[in-house]
Amino acid sequence: MRRTFVQHDGMVGPDGAMAILASSALVAAAGALVIATVGEFGPLSLQMLQHLAIMNVLAPLIALLLSPRRERAGPHRIGMAGLFQLVLLWAWHAPAMQQAAAGSSLVQTALLVLLGGAAVQFWRRVLAAVPAGGWHALAALMLTGKFACLLGALLIFAPRDLYGLPGLVLALCATGPSTLADQQLAGLLMITACPLSYLGAGVMLAARMLRGLDIGQVDGDVPARPR
Repeated sequence: MRRTFVQHDGMVGPDGAMAILASSALVAAAGALVIATVGEFGPLSLQMLQHLAIMNVLAPLIALLLSPRRERAGPHRIGMAGLFQLVLLWAWHAPAMQQAAAGSSLVQTALLVLLGGAAVQFWRRVLAAVPAGGWHALAALMLTGKFACLLGALLIFAPRDLYGLPGLVLALCATGPSTLADQQLAGLLMITACPLSYLGAGVMLAARMLRGLDIGQVDGDVPARPR
């Protein structure tokens, strides 16, 4: 018996919602574990926690709440959203930008809002691309995860502290100056959150697409009834 699957164009299905919820929950759980086990954070690692909370926990959930609007996401739209988010992320981690943000609450707040808005837009484009098959969303998630992890690896394997921050203005706790160990912890946080967020959501979407291909193949093999 042939099964029929109907998806409303531009509407988020359960697969996209589950991928968002699962990836956000994994990043949040990992962050809570790090906060509970690490005794002290420097300005770089604390700022990284802020970035991950905004980009990989809050932004996907906000995008999911905004997703009932009918919206189509072509490859150029999701590609531009992903590129804009990555450019902002890498630009923030330039030494000059880090110095400006660490010493000014206004600059840091503006950058957090800008980065959060870019992340929400990216996740909205991902969700909008899922009902059409999900291949564009999968490619965007894989590329974003790859370049974010590359930045994390750079922070880990750099031979010295690249920033020399005296502290962090918008800190939730007391922080000293940045050190090489603080920078390495920030990189470890990033390369831990990337697979849990972007790659985790991508794996769930890939499993959904493969399941859909398998169902389509089974339906195509249904023999015609003899007349």
